[in-house]
Amino acid sequence: MGELSDILGRLESLLGPFTGEPAELGGGITNRNFRASFGGRDYVIRRPGKDTELLGINREAERVATEAGALLGIAPAVAATLEDCLVTDFIACRPISSSELAEGAEEIAGALRAFHDSEVALPSDFSVPDLLEDYARIVLARGGALPAVYPKAVDAAARITAALPAARPCPCHNDLLATNIIRALDGRMILVDWEYAGMGDSRFDLANLSVNNHFEESTDERLLTAYHGEAPSDGRRAALKLTRVLSDAREAAWGVVQAEVSELDFDFAGYAHEHFERLQGAVEQRQFEQWLLSASGEPGGQAA
Repeated sequence: MGELSDILGRLESLLGPFTGEPAELGGGITNRNFRASFGGRDYVIRRPGKDTELLGINREAERVATEAGALLGIAPAVAATLEDCLVTDFIACRPISSSELAEGAEEIAGALRAFHDSEVALPSDFSVPDLLEDYARIVLARGGALPAVYPKAVDAAARITAALPAARPCPCHNDLLATNIIRALDGRMILVDWEYAGMGDSRFDLANLSVNNHFEESTDERLLTAYHGEAPSDGRRAALKLTRVLSDAREAAWGVVQAEVSELDFDFAGYAHEHFERLQGAVEQRQFEQWLLSASGEPGGQAA
């Protein structure tokens, strides 16, 4: 707690007198987060976990993305930064379940579209094939071993990336787990945990949201319709299905590297196995080859 005490002391000069005791917020599997009160207001202090820079996280991109999201009303306001420590306003809220997210697919589609269409330029890029390569290199350099299924995930990601028409890079969140989406008590849907934000493919945000929250095809249809303002083509449907596989490749590889570097008490190997299993199940479907063909005929661009 010594390092946190030093952070609290330095924040007093920026936010006002510290009162009470910091309270750790649970649920994180990369960082540790604390709620603390300064000058009569509550804030959230994020302390990065060990070696999180190895995960493809750019803390400056996180700050810029959070600030841009706050201007759109979909992220908490940034109150202060201390080195790699980000401090945001605490928002009275409740969690949103995956089923509630499915019911509100149109709402989050609008939030994502607004962020993707914003003019913000983030100082980092997000690419699943690049991440898979980086994560494998880190694990091997530390004397670890890659699971036997890892090359299959790399191959699937390469095939999907080659089939998808190129999209104009735009600012993306890239980590749309249910735990990273909250409902403010004033009714707003808020996205938190922007640490993987980067310039990437808007389709990844939609697919990452869909697969991590177990959306059914009918929900995907509503999501795509709301995002694009029109009924989706077969190409867009196929692109979403393929990018769901890309999302699982990223999540699985992330679990592999986290098992090697993280000090948090979490079953990262089990997390990786779960996503490798789902990826393999999708790739082995007979429709997978048809998805590749259908998606390849879809025009590229941010709105693709």
